[in-house]
Amino acid sequence: MVEHCSMPFDEALLSAYLDDELTQEESQPVRIHLDDCESCRRIYEQMRELREATMTTTFPALDDGQWNERPRSRVSRILRNLGWAMLLLWLGGVVFLGLTELAAEAGGMPIRELALIVGLAGGGLLVFLSILLDRLSSYKTDRYRRVQK
Repeated sequence: MVEHCSMPFDEALLSAYLDDELTQEESQPVRIHLDDCESCRRIYEQMRELREATMTTTFPALDDGQWNERPRSRVSRILRNLGWAMLLLWLGGVVFLGLTELAAEAGGMPIRELALIVGLAGGGLLVFLSILLDRLSSYKTDRYRRVQK
């Protein structure tokens, strides 16, 4: 603290005193010292002013439009939709190429194993598409889509 103080307090102790976190036994010597020592009282007042300033400071809240993840412009919306379409086409192409190569190499593979692989890949793709279609169809009528966390 200050050099002239005969009994300097740790700032953590002054902070605890300021926040009323000390017991009566602990706070009494601090209160008596603050009554007698102007330099410690000045530090205590600065800490109190800083605490009041931080407790009363308000920060502007952002409006909901700034948190929205949807594209804001028509061009952005079109580009995003084209991007999703390209990704889905790519995924379909990769699955198709994989299945055709698997079928070409399946000369020695039993039909049962080929059917299992095609069924698994096709079933997974159909489940994905059904979920995607459900999400897209319910998106327009979803009452909670604009609810922010």
